Amino acid sequence: MVITPPPPSPGDQPAGIGTSIELFTGGGGLALAMHDAGFRHLLAVELDKRACATLRANRATDFTPDADDPSRLDDRWPLVEGDVGQVNFARWKGKVDVIAGGVPCQPWSLGGVGKGYDDPRNLWPELFRCVRETRPKAIIAENVKGLLRPSFKPYYDYILRELAAPFEQRVNGEDWRDHDKRLTKTLASGKYDPTERYEVKHLCLNAADYGVPQIRHRVFVVAFRKDLAIDWNFPDATHTAEALAHAQADGSYWAEHHLPPPPVTTLPSLAVPEGTQRWRTLRDAIATLPEPLGDKIEHPDWLHHYGWPGAREYTGHTANVLDRPAKTVKAGVHGVPGGETVMRDDAGRIRYMTVREVARVMTFPDMWKLDGPRGEQMRQLGNAVPVELATVIAKSVVKALK
Repeated sequence: MVITPPPPSPGDQPAGIGTSIELFTGGGGLALAMHDAGFRHLLAVELDKRACATLRANRATDFTPDADDPSRLDDRWPLVEGDVGQVNFARWKGKVDVIAGGVPCQPWSLGGVGKGYDDPRNLWPELFRCVRETRPKAIIAENVKGLLRPSFKPYYDYILRELAAPFEQRVNGEDWRDHDKRLTKTLASGKYDPTERYEVKHLCLNAADYGVPQIRHRVFVVAFRKDLAIDWNFPDATHTAEALAHAQADGSYWAEHHLPPPPVTTLPSLAVPEGTQRWRTLRDAIATLPEPLGDKIEHPDWLHHYGWPGAREYTGHTANVLDRPAKTVKAGVHGVPGGETVMRDDAGRIRYMTVREVARVMTFPDMWKLDGPRGEQMRQLGNAVPVELATVIAKSVVKALK
């Protein structure tokens, strides 16, 4: 088992298929997906020191203003560790194809205090500023489902309108509601410069529907510059719960895992949507990993694979089961309060999932190193975009831009 990143191979397209700037990079899920889709990162920006250490341990290097931009896909990602509000993006005007970022979720998270637009961690305005300064061809933004709450809907609609017309700027001291009125009027006028407008689409996706072994609902917002006249739609789901239910009922799922089927199986009444594969389960994700050796004992052959003491179940804190997708991974040390990193094994025992097992559920590659103690590693994973879900979106954007 490889536990350090191998040297990147040049590939058939040494420069990649396009360029990108990654905002709010975190532990690198969306950035890695963009890279794997062929985008050459001109810059990555992240404030958290542990996440920055993770990025450096894998593919990033500190940004040097006097250095040339990366020219090959396998060049290391230039990283700014610091406040995105202090970064001037003007040098990349006309040079970047896609701006991407998982906008910090705390203002909108169902598990947080939900201050929304009044939260100082609301960084959508910085995304809009980056767009104005660079004029990218496309934008990919990801956020939590909490942004769709009825109490936040007016602001969510405002976000979408501001992304459609980012050059209609909010002025100092202007309330967002007044700005939204101006945006609504401007967008209705029909008079605009198409290089300063974006066609915006948004959808809440379940990662499990795209092959990620985890139930994880996230909002994606994707926009293309209007002068490109690109007709794009979100990719169709490729995996379904119905297909998993049928595979478990007809025995094929259990055969894959060399297990006897349950004593009684009844085929579900719901048909499998045509052309879909079954949801991937926690068992699928961790099948090739050995059992952890013990509490706090690192496995010699697997990075971040060690047990942790104290797992238990109680009301509202039930364990993951092996033969369903995992619960949504959250940014807590132990996943409290919902048991997101507690699992029940085939013998009925309860234990915490290892960091490597959680990384598998988030579809990070096994050689991806996470900096810091266990709690920091789990927090980075819980805040990340699942790599395989982001790759589906990134590749669909590649296809549209081509």
